[in-house]
Amino acid sequence: MKTKELVYAALFSALIAVLGLIPPLPLGFIPVPITAQTLGVMLAGCFLGRRMGALSLVIFIILIAIGLPVLTGGRGGLAVLVGPSAGYIFSWPIAAGLIGWYSEKIWPKLQTWKLLAGNLIFGVMLVNLIGAPIMALITNTSVWAGLAGALAFLPGDIIKAVIAAVITMQLKAISPIEEKVQG
Repeated sequence: MKTKELVYAALFSALIAVLGLIPPLPLGFIPVPITAQTLGVMLAGCFLGRRMGALSLVIFIILIAIGLPVLTGGRGGLAVLVGPSAGYIFSWPIAAGLIGWYSEKIWPKLQTWKLLAGNLIFGVMLVNLIGAPIMALITNTSVWAGLAGALAFLPGDIIKAVIAAVITMQLKAISPIEEKVQG
């Protein structure tokens, strides 16, 4: 892996940490708050591609594990990685990798709606389909209750998916994916 790729991955880890500074929206009926950090997950995949996108989230999880307060609300540490948010957090590298894989496949004929579709499938549906059942398991509730509670994330997640697609289209010329396609 090139130094430039590691820098991109580290920068996106930092971006996701900065998105954690935006205060969370706690929901009374589900122990996982609404955060802006999933926007960073989608951006990492769309902009960086599969390998660097996933790596940026692996780095981010390592930062959480060593106790840095990089999650929304200043949370960090191993306790977070076994708490109700664990499934969501561990789904992020998978989501970024799959969004990146999809972005790389469609890059030559890139359109905003195609990026949006990838974000909705992998950045919204997949993250919730992994995160909600694990949250339900950890909180000792039914999987259906967890999935029903996760519906509260959909409006904000759809907005974040649109934002990530639009930003990526605007920055297409400087994306590492563009470099790979051109070079």
